[in-house]
Amino acid sequence: MPRFSKWTGLIIIANIAVYLWSSQAPEQADAFAFVPARFIARPWTAFTYMFLHANFSHIFFNMLVLFFFGPQVEDRLGSGRYLTLYFVSGLFGAATSMLFSPLAGIVGASAAVFGVELAFAYFWPRAQLLIWGIVPVEARTLIIIMTIISVLGGVGLGMQNVAHFAHLGGFLGGWLVLKVFGVRRFEDKLRPSNMQAQIRKASPPAGAAERWKQIPLDRLHPVNREEAERVLAKLDAGGPTGLTAEEQAFLDRFTSM
Repeated sequence: MPRFSKWTGLIIIANIAVYLWSSQAPEQADAFAFVPARFIARPWTAFTYMFLHANFSHIFFNMLVLFFFGPQVEDRLGSGRYLTLYFVSGLFGAATSMLFSPLAGIVGASAAVFGVELAFAYFWPRAQLLIWGIVPVEARTLIIIMTIISVLGGVGLGMQNVAHFAHLGGFLGGWLVLKVFGVRRFEDKLRPSNMQAQIRKASPPAGAAERWKQIPLDRLHPVNREEAERVLAKLDAGGPTGLTAEEQAFLDRFTSM
């Protein structure tokens, strides 16, 4: 069961609160939906549309996906970069809708959530996921399937009344954010010996090793726990100076839990 991380939890709560309000005041909520043709008059809607949902199933599945993928991505990126990933993905969803489907209004956190899903598959591409709790599929394969479905839907060969181009925009925004941050996959562990000297090192602050060893591993998501155990084993073998700057930063994120 994923840990209810700070920002993931707040985003879910905000979406539920807005959904409850919009269901009681649909006419007022309409002013916050994103309609490309009205963007100049209502520029705020490129942001606010992410918190509106068409119906219960719409918000339920978006928040369910965010609940399962968000905490580990948030732990991996840290709060600031996680929020950047989420909202930039959502903004790109609005942008691609404006570009490819200018007459259709959109609501929902799907584009932002798609960016989070992409980040999860980027960090843990071989993680096994169960579709509907039955069909096993690797995270990277799921992203490919979802991309194909969105492309086909965008050209009219899939489900109607779905913002397929916004979904693709979420993937694009998430990918660009990951590239700008330059974050590495966890699986990028084995490097040729002639590249070892290029790995960034940093001198850890005093007492860092003791703090890292106090990390409550049982409270981490299994994927993060596996990586933390690997880095801590490396710490025991080579001391604090044997860790890369990225590994030290990774451990630092969990010392305040």
